[in-house]
Amino acid sequence: MARSKGIRQFHRVVSMVFMATVVFTAVALTVDSSVVWVSYVPLLPLFVLMGTGVYMWFLPQLARRRASR
Repeated sequence: MARSKGIRQFHRVVSMVFMATVVFTAVALTVDSSVVWVSYVPLLPLFVLMGTGVYMWFLPQLARRRASR
């Protein structure tokens, strides 16, 4: 269970980082529209969130399989 708690905590921290990058991107794009590459900054935390979210989604199914063995 410690691994599951660690993944959940990591997911929470990355979600805060994602929120901060979205706010940063919104502000940066309103100030100067010539910096288009800034719009790609939130994608890295988003992909990490996707990975940890999928892991947590399948965690109950994996626990049921292990319990049935």
